[in-house]
Amino acid sequence: MKTSIIKSIVRVTLIIQTIVLVSSCKDYLNIDNYFDDEFNIDSVFSNARNMEAYMWGAAAMFPDESNTVRFGYTPGPMATDEGFNGLTGSGSNNVYYGMDYVTGNITPDFFGAGASGSNYNLDQWGRYYKIIRKCNAILQNLDTPKDLTNADRLRLEGYTRFIRAYAYYNIIVDYGPAILLGDEVINTNEPLEYYDRPRATYDETMDYTCEEFEQAARLLPQEGNVLDFGRPTKGAAFALVARLRLIHASPLFNGGPVAASYYGNWTRKTDGAHYVSQQYDESRWAVAAAAAKRVMDMGQYRLYTVPAYDETASLPTGVVSDPNFYNTYPNGAGGIDAFHSYSDIFTGEAVARINPEIIWGRSTGYINEFISKGSFPPSLGGWGRFCVTQKVVDAYLMDDGRTKEEATPDGYYSETGFTTEPRNFSGYPMNSGVYNMYANREMRFYASIGFNEAIWQALSSSNLNNHTAKYYYQDVDGRGGVTATSPNYPITGYVIKKFNHPMDAFNGTGARHMEKAYAIIRYAEILLSYAEALNNLTGSHTVQLDNEPYSLSRNIDEIKNAFNRVRYRAGLPGLTEAQLANPSAVQSQIERERMVEFLWENRRYYDVRRWGIYEETEREPIRGMNPDGATKESYYQRVIPGTSSFLTRVVNKRAVWVPIPRAEMRRLPSLDQNPGYN
Repeated sequence: MKTSIIKSIVRVTLIIQTIVLVSSCKDYLNIDNYFDDEFNIDSVFSNARNMEAYMWGAAAMFPDESNTVRFGYTPGPMATDEGFNGLTGSGSNNVYYGMDYVTGNITPDFFGAGASGSNYNLDQWGRYYKIIRKCNAILQNLDTPKDLTNADRLRLEGYTRFIRAYAYYNIIVDYGPAILLGDEVINTNEPLEYYDRPRATYDETMDYTCEEFEQAARLLPQEGNVLDFGRPTKGAAFALVARLRLIHASPLFNGGPVAASYYGNWTRKTDGAHYVSQQYDESRWAVAAAAAKRVMDMGQYRLYTVPAYDETASLPTGVVSDPNFYNTYPNGAGGIDAFHSYSDIFTGEAVARINPEIIWGRSTGYINEFISKGSFPPSLGGWGRFCVTQKVVDAYLMDDGRTKEEATPDGYYSETGFTTEPRNFSGYPMNSGVYNMYANREMRFYASIGFNEAIWQALSSSNLNNHTAKYYYQDVDGRGGVTATSPNYPITGYVIKKFNHPMDAFNGTGARHMEKAYAIIRYAEILLSYAEALNNLTGSHTVQLDNEPYSLSRNIDEIKNAFNRVRYRAGLPGLTEAQLANPSAVQSQIERERMVEFLWENRRYYDVRRWGIYEETEREPIRGMNPDGATKESYYQRVIPGTSSFLTRVVNKRAVWVPIPRAEMRRLPSLDQNPGYN
């Protein structure tokens, strides 16, 4: 029983070492970086310095939020239709838990390789409860340190409440309903009955978590210090509330046929209550809209943009602004460089600490160590196997805003032939002879996707720069070129290039990487969430937040202004009047936009589930180009990659949430497992 997540969170003594610069609430303690002595738990609360160190030590237990792919703590991009990896093997041989998850290998007894080592895996349930217990101990002892000023006491309470809320946030998005402990500090060495308690319902967990963020927001600073990048602010708390309220309003969790299909028979064994509400409540959309609007009304955040300059590509015919305004951003797509306005957020070119779009983020080395290396061509020292899918490629619009289907009849989009002229825009070079499928696409495509015969600039390497990656079978970066038994090739023909700076290089003279930051939540999400929430309203609603009333309805101008701002930043036209008049059309545009805008930012996995389209998206086979193709004619064919059973994706309703570890189920008889894992 002493190993239970609720019982063994605290021991009589503990060692706190190097508790800064590694947590999800990042870069924290300026007084001292570590304690190197073992001390009694009571000493934690003997003075302000120890208490603050203990608090940031709790924050240090969160995984790196960018760590979503290799040895990840959450299913991530490879557990949905935006990512794929050709590395064969499973279980102890696989380090891509998203692939284990989507192929049905994750069970209450197995959460991915690395469980016994220092790497994370999908079993984070116990870790989050350890964080919660530490936070509860702090809140119980806020009056204990005699040298703690009232201002510092309120500051520590705000951070602690945020940390605790963020632990519950991670539980609800990955595991569903939580065991709510409130402010209780769980004792040790108690009888079994003391620890046994049921899970709350989904609604109860959601309301509790959001209220904790609300309380934290009242105490957190409005703005962060650039030297403390990563510490949560009022805006971070409000933005996470907006994200959670949108999830809460969505079909999977808000009554109706989708909720009934997934959770109609899932009830709590202690009292028969439905874990997920079976009654639709439109007011949830109003609450989600109000929560997003509150962030917008702070006036503190905006989309990051770079002014147009000599090398900025001209806007194509058809990209026009609202006729009532000049065609300059934010009222149109003109006047900015759409490529850099998007790309620089992720490559390290834009300084994250002062980027007005990043509401909350963290400095991280994981992107360079894994995501960048995982996508870099093998001939340049990378693995070349962190793949995106053909579905993602097809989702990108043409640079004039049309879909590929709309642009096919006049030849603006084609899946035959190759470009005849080289192109260079915004410092992005493209050879002639590129497959026409990749010509004339929107700027986010070039900023995000590494395709066959794309150039990897690697400019910090003086002898291996401007490399053209060729993925034909016999070429150096193709399946046969890296040896037929190696997994280091792009099995779909596409890799994620989004997080690579033009200077980044792994091999060659002078090779180095730009420092990267990861945006946990950014302003583009708030804008699209606001548009989506408003679009789902059929009546008028008034919502009270912070004693401020928000009157909300399906206001076309509000939807257009929020959505179009994201589209204009991408160099594209906004929604048409015909689309705006049709809520279903707007929803379709929002779904496409979120897929593209947040590619590999750990949103797609949650989006397809909350929308209730998970089974639809997963049943569609993953496709890409043909890695066995040795010529252009044989390579550029849409195929379903891989024949290994490990690559066979399983569609199962249980895959909405990660299972609770079986060990916890055995210890707590009142605890119900997530559906499908019994």
